[in-house]
Amino acid sequence: MKILIVDDSPDLLAQVCQALGRERYDLETAEDGEAALDKLFDNPFDLVLLDIMLPKQDGLAVLKEMRAADIKTPVLMLTAKGDVEDRIRGLDLGADDYLAKPFSMGELLARVRALFRRFSDHRQPLLMAGPISLDTVTREVRNDRQHIDLTPKEFSILEFLLYNMDRAISRFSLAEHVWGDAFDPFTMSNSIDVHIKNLRRKLGDDGGRLIQTIRGVGYIVRSESA
Repeated sequence: MKILIVDDSPDLLAQVCQALGRERYDLETAEDGEAALDKLFDNPFDLVLLDIMLPKQDGLAVLKEMRAADIKTPVLMLTAKGDVEDRIRGLDLGADDYLAKPFSMGELLARVRALFRRFSDHRQPLLMAGPISLDTVTREVRNDRQHIDLTPKEFSILEFLLYNMDRAISRFSLAEHVWGDAFDPFTMSNSIDVHIKNLRRKLGDDGGRLIQTIRGVGYIVRSESA
């Protein structure tokens, strides 16, 4: 997933790049509105993080030009705390979500994942990995034609891994995605191990060929082994 981060604060850019880089997103940055538009017109992106207060051309003007040019890339607006008018204008111009500064990196990552899930649902309702298919609309999982009965958490784990095929997913990211604020970092490792073991068994993946373990990191589903 390729993300363009647009902000004129070097410190914030560095923090956001560090947080998203740990999740192995492909990142590019721009520090003003004109540079952002140059990159948007030259390259496809999967998501744009767009600050409103920018030099040369502000974020709302950038967003307006994007949508006028039929660039439908999801946009997460970064707004000043309490600036309701800018949020409304951004949403009216075609922003998909907003995040008020200052924000936690955990909340930013959650918003990014939510946007990717939302637009992936729209683009690709059926996720495939070898004989395994997962329908994000009907929430059915099949191995060839055989229905597989998964618990809600097992379904969420498989869905998240398939959405992120060929990208290593950390245990922390997986736990945060599946359990949300309810997960306990002191017990999550054992809970994830149990759910992965049960999921592999139900998928007929006892050898871990489909859901591969990356020691010290987490898990990955690779397209070449699916």
